[in-house]
Amino acid sequence: MLEIAKNVSLLNHNTLGVAAQAYAYSAIDSDGDLRDALQYAEQHGLPSLVLGGGSNIVLSDDYPGLVIHMRQRGISASPIEGGVALRVAAGENWDALLRYCLDQGWYGLENLIAIPGSVGAAPVQNIGAYGVELSHCLAWVEGWDRQLGECRRLSAEQCQLAYRDSIFKDALRDQFIITEVGLHLRHRAHANTDYPALRQFLVEHGESPEKVHPRVVAQAVAAIRAAKLPDVHAEPNAGSFFKNPLVSADVAKQLLIDFPEMAHWPMPDGQVKLAAAWLVDQCGWKGRRLGPVGVHPKQAIVLVNYQ
Repeated sequence: MLEIAKNVSLLNHNTLGVAAQAYAYSAIDSDGDLRDALQYAEQHGLPSLVLGGGSNIVLSDDYPGLVIHMRQRGISASPIEGGVALRVAAGENWDALLRYCLDQGWYGLENLIAIPGSVGAAPVQNIGAYGVELSHCLAWVEGWDRQLGECRRLSAEQCQLAYRDSIFKDALRDQFIITEVGLHLRHRAHANTDYPALRQFLVEHGESPEKVHPRVVAQAVAAIRAAKLPDVHAEPNAGSFFKNPLVSADVAKQLLIDFPEMAHWPMPDGQVKLAAAWLVDQCGWKGRRLGPVGVHPKQAIVLVNYQ
């Protein structure tokens, strides 16, 4: 039977370490729990907040409704040509999943290691790092459609994944709650080492970017992240909170006239991606604090709670 707790602290449920409270809280371990929780919120006229790992979220105050904490567990695998098809419950830890996949010899996502959060949140952001995005391996998602009142599956194409974007942030925002994620990984140990900072790190440590094993790539990415990002256990933070903006080629050209050192990357669609960290730094916010919260001195896209 679903348990609803009242006046629950969310301090340990958000990585920024904000001492907020939820008027009501429910830990979700199954699809049945989820349906019961949504029904409870509707019957009691409460807003609801779906919570995963608690990263990339800023709680500005106590939450006046029901916090639905997705904790479903389960990983199953079936063979496909050249690899494996995975079904992963939304509540599984993302980093733990990637380490498990490496141990099994399943490759494709190793560049996304050490990203905090849950599996169910990954498609919402189309998480990406060091030259790889979730879209490279996502097969489908399943979840509860609140408007239709039923569970349904969306293909990767239907998820409309783009740079840090998806249908779950647009047309299906607050409507679709992801409960399972399908991934296709490969057995072939071919790593993606196109990202310049990753290639440089590998070369400096005596590795050939063209021949390196995915496990070594994962170790390199984890080391790079650890060197420039704060440990959430020592310095509560919201992770890489800012999104790199996309501008037109004309805008980028004009900016480069005034700021020739500006970090930028041409995109396949003709737009140009700018570095949010560089922009924040130029505004004078890198390392700056405002009350108990500030921008990390080593990484300008990370908000840290120093309280």
